[in-house]
Amino acid sequence: MNPPPRIRPAEIAGWPKLQLVYRTDPDRIADLLPPGITPGPDAHVHLNVYCVPVLGEPEYGVSTKVPAVHDGRRGFFSLGLGIDQEAAVFISQELNGQPKFPCAITFFRRGDHVEARCTHQGYTFLEFRGEVAGELAAVADFDEEEWWIKSSRAVGGVEKQWDLPPFVVRVQSTNRLTHGERLEGELVLRDSPWDPYTELLPMRELLEATLVSHEQVARSITRGLPLDPDAFW
Repeated sequence: MNPPPRIRPAEIAGWPKLQLVYRTDPDRIADLLPPGITPGPDAHVHLNVYCVPVLGEPEYGVSTKVPAVHDGRRGFFSLGLGIDQEAAVFISQELNGQPKFPCAITFFRRGDHVEARCTHQGYTFLEFRGEVAGELAAVADFDEEEWWIKSSRAVGGVEKQWDLPPFVVRVQSTNRLTHGERLEGELVLRDSPWDPYTELLPMRELLEATLVSHEQVARSITRGLPLDPDAFW
């Protein structure tokens, strides 16, 4: 494992990512998946809170993914990605079907303390506070596949008609863990009509909280298989 990353004061590139994994009910994940994508072996919800440079300025974000299976392959289905940059929301949806939405995010580290809060439409639906409890062991480079959905309903709202029928967008990446730390803390999910984690993906147990720095070795975004348009509607 490399030593802890060092960045210049106020630099927006190179921030570590907060990764949270909790256990939920298996049937809850199945209810949220589109036709053609089925639940993976674990009823886990993966939350990532980050800050990366986009359009020349910091983008704070929170992503929600669940393990799934599609076309015989294991990966993750993206349920949503809240960001604090409005400029990137619509082009990301239009170009690749990336499910972005506006979200106000606080994320910082001070010494060994790590904190994150996510607020959407006035509701703070996610909050984490924790302390560094040790370093993670080194791991080999790992591959990951994630799926988004791209589609466009017919102009005028004609029932079950499409201008662009739904299909899977495959996001394949190879990542290298350069540094990681284990956290001990508390994840709180709060009721929200806009982000109903407590209703649709209730937390039964927090399984993992880490702060990680990754180097992305490779990444591709390609068109995947079509989905049943009637079932998807």
